[in-house]
Amino acid sequence: MSINGNFADFSLPELLQFLDQGKKTGILHIELSSDKNQTNAKQLYYIWLHQGRVVGASDRLDQQGLTLLIAQRGWVSERVISRVTHISACFINSPLGLCLKSQGLIQAEQLKLLFNSQVLRPVCALFQIKDGQFKFEPITALPLGEMTGLSMSATEVILIGLRALRDWNALDEKLPDPTSGLSGLSSKQPKLQLNAQEWQVWEFANGEVSLAKIADQLNLAVDTVLQIAFRLIVIGLAEEHFMVAATSVSMTEEVSTYEIPIVEPVPEPTQKPAVSQSFLKNLVGFLRSKTA
Repeated sequence: MSINGNFADFSLPELLQFLDQGKKTGILHIELSSDKNQTNAKQLYYIWLHQGRVVGASDRLDQQGLTLLIAQRGWVSERVISRVTHISACFINSPLGLCLKSQGLIQAEQLKLLFNSQVLRPVCALFQIKDGQFKFEPITALPLGEMTGLSMSATEVILIGLRALRDWNALDEKLPDPTSGLSGLSSKQPKLQLNAQEWQVWEFANGEVSLAKIADQLNLAVDTVLQIAFRLIVIGLAEEHFMVAATSVSMTEEVSTYEIPIVEPVPEPTQKPAVSQSFLKNLVGFLRSKTA
């Protein structure tokens, strides 16, 4: 099933986390305007995922992006790569990167550098998108020519990208409120490799301390703590916990002083009430005057 949307409603980190949790396999199309003054000028990007893991990214669909990147670095020429892909049986069902590695043309460290340049940097830069359009389509055949053979869970890509993000304008509205706290979604320690500040904030994920107070206790800027909290939320380690303001407690105390009296039923008399003698005397006199 395809998914369509706008990044104004659903940010790229949130989308990638959704695709990771669903173990989706397919291609994510991203379209954004290159210039607000040029409505016809569009930039297109493509991210490929396999079972929730990011396996490739490019701004083209002809499967030549990775080849050009390798050639630009001077590691292997386009002619050699073309020859290998035509005569080598490994390219039939193996990613280009692993195929070149099996031929001794590329080393393991070079594959890591390629994955960083081809996938991590471009994808993380896309976290600044605010108004772009996206469409995710399930596919069965992945573009082997755009794949190094390395992959990373979308959650890890999110964490790396948000750590490196400098311009948070596109995500400002997604940040939790400073008066809110964090509640951990698991009592177990996270399996992801958190940095020192992320660990410190996560340790406060008990729903009892506001993010503003956490920032004060850790001697960090409030914006920094809000960004860390968003990272923990979007990767599924915590959720925003809306706390009751301190003023609400005092209001409750004031109201409680005005107790509503309990209306008890009137008890039934244990014996018949006595009739006064004056009432009987007056009644007899009244009756006699009527008969006279």
